[in-house]
Amino acid sequence: MFLGSVCIYPKYAETPVKEESLLTGQLEPTNQWYAIAKIAGIKLCQAYRKQYGCNFISVMPCNLYGINDNFHPTNSHVLPALIRKFHEAKVNNLKEVVCWGDGSPRREFMDADDVASACLFLMKNYESSEPINISYGQDYSIKEIVNMIIEIVGFDGKIVWDTSKPNGTPKRLLDNSKLNNMGWKPKISLKEGIKKAYNWFDTIYSKS
Repeated sequence: MFLGSVCIYPKYAETPVKEESLLTGQLEPTNQWYAIAKIAGIKLCQAYRKQYGCNFISVMPCNLYGINDNFHPTNSHVLPALIRKFHEAKVNNLKEVVCWGDGSPRREFMDADDVASACLFLMKNYESSEPINISYGQDYSIKEIVNMIIEIVGFDGKIVWDTSKPNGTPKRLLDNSKLNNMGWKPKISLKEGIKKAYNWFDTIYSKS
């Protein structure tokens, strides 16, 4: 099984993004290099399947988060970065936190435990050469996610949006109908998953 990424799809693909949207438009410029590497992996799996009959599959998960995530302040992904940012703001009694962009882009997140479950399910039940999406099926604006995190973390300061920073792709929601129709669905809600990830991070952070 090859693990791809939501960033393989065109920046302005119609949402929810179907698997058939692959290679139908321009990629998001800020992560095109990563996307091209992932697309090359998909094509490699298809080539091995065609030439040697290997039962290789490619799965495309939405944005992931969870326990053991990378919470580094400068090179982590958006959700763990926000968790750390608001936790440190609370601990240090900061009056405000600066967030990138204007908060309008919509993103879809899925707990890593749900993704692992979906991957095992697909390895047992999926044999097509075409990629298949793994997603929760619901997206949220960055503002909604920030509000969810500050409620969970307990930060009561001000949010400042730095609109000089890029928003990225305006909307990124995957179509998960193929996987759902096979009988698999996620179990962990975003709020429940953020609470679990934050509790883990808080425990580790407190020991550092």
